[in-house]
Amino acid sequence: MSTSLQPAGRAMLIGSQPLSDHGQAMELVLAHVPEIPNWVQLPCFKQEGMIPQCAPGLPGLTEGAERTYVDTAAAGFDEAVVAFFEEYLTVSENGQDWDKSRFVLNRERAQGFFTLLETLSGRAEKPFAVKGQITGPITFCTGLTDENRRAIFYNDTLRDAAIKLLALKAAWQVRQLKRFGAPVICFIDEPALAGYGSSEFISISQADITQCLDEVIAAIRAQGGLTGVHVCANTDWTLLLRPGVDIVNFDTFGYFDKVVLYAEAIKEFLKAGGCLAWGLVPTLRPDQVAAADLESLWALWQHQLRQLRERGLDLEVVRRQSFITPSCGTGSLPPELSLKVLQLTRDLSRRAMVK
Repeated sequence: MSTSLQPAGRAMLIGSQPLSDHGQAMELVLAHVPEIPNWVQLPCFKQEGMIPQCAPGLPGLTEGAERTYVDTAAAGFDEAVVAFFEEYLTVSENGQDWDKSRFVLNRERAQGFFTLLETLSGRAEKPFAVKGQITGPITFCTGLTDENRRAIFYNDTLRDAAIKLLALKAAWQVRQLKRFGAPVICFIDEPALAGYGSSEFISISQADITQCLDEVIAAIRAQGGLTGVHVCANTDWTLLLRPGVDIVNFDTFGYFDKVVLYAEAIKEFLKAGGCLAWGLVPTLRPDQVAAADLESLWALWQHQLRQLRERGLDLEVVRRQSFITPSCGTGSLPPELSLKVLQLTRDLSRRAMVK
């Protein structure tokens, strides 16, 4: 594994903002992270939620006023499953009619992606990298249920279909974003991995998680993309600090005391060419954002770097292979605090890049 990227403290954002205008959101991205532009999800639109945004194309999908679910008892469901896998084989093995298939992002549900394409098409300057994202398979398959409110993760056929749907939608993003001549990073957003090991996920094994992630990762890499995984709380970081994953994004503001326990795994991950994306700027609680300032966050990062050095890591390597990010998206914050998060991320990055 080697990302071939040396971000050296460059800023990168996580997907969401608390706005209602995609053009405005894109302007904020370019103003604060012009070197690694990303597309933005706007949670004020229900269809841009993590599950609804990626769900179209799944056989049996039923969207009502109360909830979105998969109806396995619906007439024609079995035939719809067969048609899904036939189309998957046509696209994945032969590359036929990809842009006309179910394995593309829907403009109505992912307007931010198309806004990014249109914006970058009008810019002459080549970015350092371009960032896309997809809902992770664990989050998707444990968050979407069938007609009996049972998570589709526990239905082998539906889980397989969902993973393949996500994998090709991620790969399609890479195909689209490659036109700008810069490395393409596709993040797999996996907030559900924070629940790994809890009673809720007790029947989900490490092998299950690895298998689900690896199929999405392989599809991204097959198109020449780099893979990032974002978890906005704590998890078993050995799930991610391994070959195949190019960038691991963690909330270092809130959980570094847990992450540092994996110092040896981090060392090996960096040695293999992986990058760390430090979620230095808090986003979880408005009071934390309001209290945050550049000097205190910079001091926090320096303290954390010293802890890694004490555990035998080379800080020059760490800095060279690090991004600076918010701890998560800002979609749940008031607009003025969301803007502050973007500003702090930009300013921390500027300071990191001159060190």
